[in-house]
Parts: sequence; C-alpha cells; structure tokens
Amino acid sequence: QVQLVESGGGLVQTGGSLRLSCAASGRTFSRGVMGWFRQAPGKEREFVAGIYWSGGSTYYADSVKGRFTISRDNGKNTVYLQMRSLKPEDTAVYYCAASPKVFYGSSWYTSGAYDYWGQGTQVTVSS
Repeated sequence: QVQLVESGGGLVQTGGSLRLSCAASGRTFSRGVMGWFRQAPGKEREFVAGIYWSGGSTYYADSVKGRFTISRDNGKNTVYLQMRSLKPEDTAVYYCAASPKVFYGSSWYTSGAYDYWGQGTQVTVSS
C-alpha cells in the first residue's frame, strides 16, 4: 500500500501563489506516475497535472498551463504543485494521486487510472 498526504492548501487572493506538497510513504515505487486532480463543489474531479516519478515529461490541463508547475523530489518521496496567478475558478479540493503503472495518452487525465489517492487539501482563491 502507498499512503499519500497532501499539504499546503489555504486561502489566497486572486493573483497569489501557493505550493502544494504530496508526501508518499509505504510501498513507494521508483517508476510510475504521480498526478494532481481537483474537485470543485458540484463538479467532477478533473486532472490538473502529472509527472513520471523518474522525471522527464510533465502534463497539464489547458486551464493551468503556464500558471502551475509540477515537480518531484525522489529523495523525499514528495511531489509538488506550484500554483501561480491563482484565479477564483481554481478554488477546489486538490488531490494527489499515484500509480505504479506507466501511462500513455488519456490515462493521465483519467482518475480511474490511478491506484492511490490522498485525502485532499482545500485551496480557496478569493476575488
């Protein structure tokens, strides 16, 4: 089993920044993928960003490209989501997700493709 714990959420004004962290523990894996999803009230959970544990390619939703950056620190088993130029529409619960599988194409964007999930952290952007 893999445990994922998110932190770093909070309340920020429009245009502000936050950095979310996701610490992995348990039977962690050197390969596979990590992703960030978010879910706003009354909406479906949506993909935000993804990265391979080994590094290399990153993937972003169109709505966050150029504003959010996903990165990882393998030594700390931690993945980060740096969020800049935040907008009220970024308000949501943000979830970290992981899978030991190698993803291709649409798997990145599909919540059901991930095997492990954190409990979520609230991000609220005030206007």
